[in-house]
Amino acid sequence: MEVRVVHGDITQSAAEALVVNLFEGVTQPGGATGAVDRALGGLLSTLIAEGEIRGKKGEKALVHTFGRIPAKRVLVVGLGKREEFTLDTVRQVTGEACRFLQERGVRHAATIVHGAGVGGLPPHDAAMALTEGALLGTYTFDALKSSQEDGKRLERLDIVEAQAASIPAVERGVHLGRVLAEATALARDLVNEPANILTPTRLAQVAHTIATQHRLSLEVLERERCEALGMGAYLAVARGSHQPPKFIVLSYRGGPPDRHLGLLGKGITFDSGGISLKPAERMEEMKGDMAGGAAVLCALKAIAALGVPLTVTAIVPATENMPGGGATRPGDVVKAMNGKSIEVINTDAEGRLVLADAICYARQHLKVTHLVDVATLTGAIVTALGTLRAGLFSNNQAWADQVLKAAERAGERLWPMPLDPEYRDLIKSDVADIRNTGTGRGAGAIVGAYFIRDFVDDTPWVHLDIAGTFLSEKEKGYYVKGATGFGVRTLAHLALLMAARE
Repeated sequence: MEVRVVHGDITQSAAEALVVNLFEGVTQPGGATGAVDRALGGLLSTLIAEGEIRGKKGEKALVHTFGRIPAKRVLVVGLGKREEFTLDTVRQVTGEACRFLQERGVRHAATIVHGAGVGGLPPHDAAMALTEGALLGTYTFDALKSSQEDGKRLERLDIVEAQAASIPAVERGVHLGRVLAEATALARDLVNEPANILTPTRLAQVAHTIATQHRLSLEVLERERCEALGMGAYLAVARGSHQPPKFIVLSYRGGPPDRHLGLLGKGITFDSGGISLKPAERMEEMKGDMAGGAAVLCALKAIAALGVPLTVTAIVPATENMPGGGATRPGDVVKAMNGKSIEVINTDAEGRLVLADAICYARQHLKVTHLVDVATLTGAIVTALGTLRAGLFSNNQAWADQVLKAAERAGERLWPMPLDPEYRDLIKSDVADIRNTGTGRGAGAIVGAYFIRDFVDDTPWVHLDIAGTFLSEKEKGYYVKGATGFGVRTLAHLALLMAARE
């Protein structure tokens, strides 16, 4: 979709449809909505008075203009209660509106900048969120279909701004929103691709494409190199698969090395559970067990495209987790890169194993100063938080606060989880330094996070467990059914915040 910023009067737009808004409880529309109402002879006010348009969040009312203005239709979207209005509301209502128009065959629409008037948002921020909502709300994954179902596409969206002084800020916001949305869309593509296509080798090829596009440094460590480095935990997961593992290291040097952000993503391109085989029901979703890896690669793509003045490295330990004659067995003991021995109790707790060696590599070889890992790590986090929020675990409150601030700006909801020292008792092993699952059934998400923490030492670290948020089961806001691309925009905003503190 082409998103353009246009200076002018929304009532004079020649687009097929206009998008305006209304807060809940407003009886007399103002601003651009009021201007459209007057141009239509008070039609919107009449519909408001009759209760046809109420402004409830997510409400959509389509009105035909019958030649009173150049546009044939006007879509009034509800912003909800003014006191509950946020930047993410802009993303949500824009995503819903653009998808609504696209489904009705509209190819060219025009909109005002929701929230930049009485909503009180800076024009830059509102334009960023609007662009994200438009592009992500109309996202489709049909690359593997033999033909397009209906060919319906919203091809162009004009953002009409009446104030000339606001145009530069709106254009900057559109640029930022486009970069973030396109990176998120790529992450969605990767998660949506089946595992017979998106193998570890294919994921490494995607990293190579990103590196070429943005002149980044890429190193892909093959099995032999990983063996030489002593990555026994990572390679233990890879032993059952015929697909060769690929340890992907993508680096962007936008600033001095003394502040080095390490983004680590779980890269299990298919997770059968290994010898501890998963149930068949919904196992097909495990093609997305590399959602964390997709998030960090695509976040780095956005960071590089924006020219953020910060050094950032994305690491993705990519492999399949499969059963087979060479697969790791429950009860086996393996050694991580730092020499720590691990008793493998359950081969389906593999994400923490590959991340352990990724963290060791990031700390020992790259000297990263700050860490964030992103992983579809545990079903337990879904039990705890459902599908609305991802769990956040950290060893450093100041660093956790920065990640939470970045997530709020991105509209990706997180919830802080505990890591009390007593939880470490759950990963004590009788035969090794630690075990990869807890000794009981409780605190599964915390146990997984504590296992990873054991390899972090005192480096500021945040672990995001996105097992509940990496997929959407329905269309809502700017999410569509399938992969969400969760984490990409939070990590990009984190880099921007970190660079701003230099």
